[in-house]
Amino acid sequence: MASWGSSSCLQNYSLTKNPFSETVKFSERSSILTIVAQKKTKKVRKIILKEDISQLGKKGDLLDVKAGFFRNYLLPLGKAQIVTAALIKEMKMEDEKIEAEKQRVKDEAQQLARIFETIGAFKVKRKGGKGKQIFGSVTAQDLVDIIKAQIQRDVDKKIVNLPEIRETGEYIAELKLHPEVTARVRLTVFAN
Repeated sequence: MASWGSSSCLQNYSLTKNPFSETVKFSERSSILTIVAQKKTKKVRKIILKEDISQLGKKGDLLDVKAGFFRNYLLPLGKAQIVTAALIKEMKMEDEKIEAEKQRVKDEAQQLARIFETIGAFKVKRKGGKGKQIFGSVTAQDLVDIIKAQIQRDVDKKIVNLPEIRETGEYIAELKLHPEVTARVRLTVFAN
């Protein structure tokens, strides 16, 4: 054990009264030890969802989730898979098929819209009342029945937007065949 008198720092301090020289000598004798702390790595997994999960994403979404959440919840329930190159390739092929199907449906709707526009006006006969009045009204179901009888196409009555028809005359009905395709059909109402 070193005594106070034999300590080199104290001897240097007693020999030189300048406090700056003492710190220089002290720093010359000691080596600086730098400690580099490693950050804790976040354990994250890249996954693809197999089904819709509320507050997480929809089927086919690529997500980064914590490893524990994937291991303890998503994997045992079969709701997700870890991303692989083969899986990404498969997902792209499936997306292309879905896009092709959507495009086919849209093209079919556009073709049907062109057919409706070339036909002209659909004619509806109703029992007449005083003046232009008719008994009852013309409904979307009536228009669907007429379309089926004339061009042999089934159309859902939910896509038909028809104004209220209680008089004879010409009207325009809109058929929303696709979210991006709307056909306008003329409807002529006659009284018997």
